[in-house]
Amino acid sequence: FMWLTGNVTPDHNTINRFRSSRLKDVLKTIFATIVKFLVSEGFVSLDVACTDGTKMEADANRYTFVWGKSIHTRISRIAEQLEEIWRYAESVTKQELRDSAPITYQDITPEKVEKALCQIDDALNGVDADRKMKAKVRRVRKSWPEQLRKYESQGKILDGRNSYSKTDNDATFMRMKEDYMRNGQLKPGYNPQISTNKQFILNYTIHQCADDTSTYPLHMDDFHSLYGRYPDVSVCDAGYGSEENYLYAFRHGIETFIKYNYFHKEQKRNFRNDPFLSANFYYNEETDGMYCPMGQRMERLSDAKRITDNGFVQ
Repeated sequence: FMWLTGNVTPDHNTINRFRSSRLKDVLKTIFATIVKFLVSEGFVSLDVACTDGTKMEADANRYTFVWGKSIHTRISRIAEQLEEIWRYAESVTKQELRDSAPITYQDITPEKVEKALCQIDDALNGVDADRKMKAKVRRVRKSWPEQLRKYESQGKILDGRNSYSKTDNDATFMRMKEDYMRNGQLKPGYNPQISTNKQFILNYTIHQCADDTSTYPLHMDDFHSLYGRYPDVSVCDAGYGSEENYLYAFRHGIETFIKYNYFHKEQKRNFRNDPFLSANFYYNEETDGMYCPMGQRMERLSDAKRITDNGFVQ
């Protein structure tokens, strides 16, 4: 490039603008075109895809963050305090206020809280109420709606995640690999996933979740969008082993070489020879029941349902 431009070296910002604006929507297409060329020349195959991920630290301040649980706790606290103030106002005025407050956490909004506090303020002004309570109502009337608007905007940025960095809203806090002092730290970062074949990269995707398990369907969907097909064989480590991913691969005709978390543990002799482990109980297909070593049938106590980040129901 230096030779083509007569040794006129472009500025860093020029390269960055070209990459971020001109190539933003076509870079993945160019990448796929090169891979298809390599396939046609016999250098690489789309039949087998070996997939793994890694944590990549974001260029963001690791000490300025927002946690989803913290927002939930603060909103719950506002709802509880609002209920206490509402009940106090009703006890002092000796009458029910106009609306059916208090507001629950599920339907709390800045507008509803502002309206409720306005009603409480008006009701307390006409009676002999505690001065401290009146002052508290006036104080929270100014602060709570503003706080809730901030939590509302933060919730939109989170979009189902548990955290984000204030200096890079797309980055999620996740536990990085241990450093040389064996300190595993939470840092803002991303979870890039890469599929390879014969040391060539076939596909790459960037994810905001820390675990590899939930990235598999999204990564394979992206593979299909690039090449119009899924790999015949998928090779991954135990971090991808889940019911959701096995079913996904089966539905799309992908043969999997993906261990599950307990695979190595089940190979050990003390695990296989322990008759009192529930995994080793005898299963009777006719009665659809598990039996302990004493021959007693294990009765089902309850059913549990869990929904993954991708909406898969277990």
